[in-house]
Amino acid sequence: MSHEEDLIDYSDDELAGNDAAPAQVESVSNGASKKGDAAAASGDAKKGSYVGIHATSFRDFLLKPELLRAITDCGFEHPSDVQQKCIPQAILGQDVLCQAKSGLGKTAVFVLVSLQQIEPVPGECSVLVMCHTRELAYQIRNEYNRFSKYIPDIKTSVFYGGTPMAKDVEILSSKDTHPHVIVGTPGRLNALVRAKELRLANVKVFVLDECDKMLEQIDMRRDVQDIFRATPTAKQVMFFSATLSPEIIPVCKKFMQNPLEIITNDMTKLTLHGLQQYYIKLNEGEKNRKLNDLLDSLEFNQVIIFVKSTARATELDKILRECNFPSVAVHSGVSQEERIKRYKEFKEFKTRICVATDVFGRGIDIERINLAINYDLPTDAASYLHRVGRAGRFGTKGLSISFVGNEDDQKMLAEIEKKFEVAMPEFPEGGIEASTYMNE
Repeated sequence: MSHEEDLIDYSDDELAGNDAAPAQVESVSNGASKKGDAAAASGDAKKGSYVGIHATSFRDFLLKPELLRAITDCGFEHPSDVQQKCIPQAILGQDVLCQAKSGLGKTAVFVLVSLQQIEPVPGECSVLVMCHTRELAYQIRNEYNRFSKYIPDIKTSVFYGGTPMAKDVEILSSKDTHPHVIVGTPGRLNALVRAKELRLANVKVFVLDECDKMLEQIDMRRDVQDIFRATPTAKQVMFFSATLSPEIIPVCKKFMQNPLEIITNDMTKLTLHGLQQYYIKLNEGEKNRKLNDLLDSLEFNQVIIFVKSTARATELDKILRECNFPSVAVHSGVSQEERIKRYKEFKEFKTRICVATDVFGRGIDIERINLAINYDLPTDAASYLHRVGRAGRFGTKGLSISFVGNEDDQKMLAEIEKKFEVAMPEFPEGGIEASTYMNE
């Protein structure tokens, strides 16, 4: 990890417990720690023996009736594999470091776990969730609202840059509006902490979503560290991502005590089984015509098209509109208010085509996307996984097509195939049958 020497480390007493017996990888590990110890002891539970581990229903987790009602309203019946592995021990208070493929409900894990445990106190923040983009923060806040619909006493707010800080201060200044759950990006949250407008002395659950992205970027990592220090030593820490490199795992564990680790060393397990993946070899100048042909010939509910820069996103969106494809562009060059507006339009199916940079590549969950096109290939295999994970989420079908132009693209394609042990065929000249990637 570069710039490691620039990072402030935690003292030994702050990190007590990090060198405890390591958790098992790809399995349920260690009995509950901290406040979970008492619960585990009272039931004489043995390590890895929780009833909910092989749950076939959310009811097996013994969640609050209000949460179960909300889960039913959302149409969820059975927990995913990652939910079965994480929720039983997480609701006992154990720290969690979880890696699982995109689209399998990692967000619901920490949302349900924190809502299960929270006892709202006016004027106090009990749950703090951080992520790396504003759109993802907005989406997570909506998930909290969705699952807490029958717990009206719980207030949730989202804070991120690009909006007037005075509005955030106003919300935090009154006990009547002060949120119990705060979701936000590190820069804005740290600014509120430094200004003494946000007090975190009562935080009991600390969550990072897409944790690798935040801890790999030095500036964002410093903000995370500063915010972490402003919270109590005794709290539950949960980190989630679809990709965790061997280098970032020890960094994550510095924030934790004796965590439950769900980590996939086998990268092939991270690919999406319902997703068909193809490439098309072509020159740079042929991309626009081929994209038009694909959008004309393929059936899709919604499509997301990834490019490598904000300038290319703007220009491609303009070209598509001129060709009568109603698209929307989402990237960092758009104002925050406009970005959220466009995200909502796409999420609500008001537009079917979205041109985006990697700002949209992680965590964004839009149910109707079943086609992902890499107009420009990403610069690393992990980003490819996050991008194509926008299609075929939660076990549904999907299709991804990557444009491969120059020698660098060919090298990246080979790296993706090697890392995920997937043979990516060339897209058939005659196209493919819609029923193979469209859900009924």
